[in-house]
Amino acid sequence: MFRYIPLGGITIAFQDYMIFKGILNSPFVGFKHFESLFSYAQFWRVLKNTAIIGLYNIVFVFPVPIFLALLFNEIRNLAYKRTLQTIYYVPHFFSWVIISALTVQFLSLSGVVNSVRKWIGLEALLFMQSEAYFRLILILTSIWKEAGWGTIILLAAISSINPEIYEAAMADGASRLRQMFSITLPLLMPTVVVLLLLNIGNVLDLSFDQIYNLLTPMTYPVGDVIDTYVYRVGIIQGQYSATTAIGLFQSLIGLILVVFFNSLARRYQEEGGLW
Repeated sequence: MFRYIPLGGITIAFQDYMIFKGILNSPFVGFKHFESLFSYAQFWRVLKNTAIIGLYNIVFVFPVPIFLALLFNEIRNLAYKRTLQTIYYVPHFFSWVIISALTVQFLSLSGVVNSVRKWIGLEALLFMQSEAYFRLILILTSIWKEAGWGTIILLAAISSINPEIYEAAMADGASRLRQMFSITLPLLMPTVVVLLLLNIGNVLDLSFDQIYNLLTPMTYPVGDVIDTYVYRVGIIQGQYSATTAIGLFQSLIGLILVVFFNSLARRYQEEGGLW
């Protein structure tokens, strides 16, 4: 009901949609909006920014929950482990508005970071207005907010590993570090691959709330992505057909990536080369 019935709205991408005429009575124009989309220079800049930030999320943000889950699993004091997990989970429950406001305060000219820089004799920097730091700020805030929450599924997968495997490894003299890399990580890989496939499918679907709240006019060249572009053109300017075409293109790219990497993962799994 909520996933497939709304797909009928895709037809808007092939129409000059008029809100008062509706989907049934709006004129059909074929691939007009797709042609306009691919001939629009600004769209390629937006697509490039989206792809780069999405790739950064996979390369730098995605591995952090795996690392944290492995570390949490090594904590034997249950009370300390739960307390630490809770501390890491908490940022997930704050909205991006709050996280962004805190980030802006930390990185402002009078914020903590610049205060420390001044204290050690360095000049204050305009972090939020600098293109060089914007993508780094996105990555760090993503880790801050979501890394702890991302460990939940991984810890559940680790808890399902048969304890007898660890006992056998200990009997053979394997250290804790050796058990982590020879038992926990390999048996965790199927879950990691599934999560990776889901992340690859959403590589062009970034967090609008995060980017919109951190974006400034000076960082548009490196921070303007598909979601902010769709908001600007589709919501503010009311170009529903054009933005639906962008959304359809975005979804097709995600579908192609998931199918490709899923087939690649299956092939490696059958050959025994993945885990």
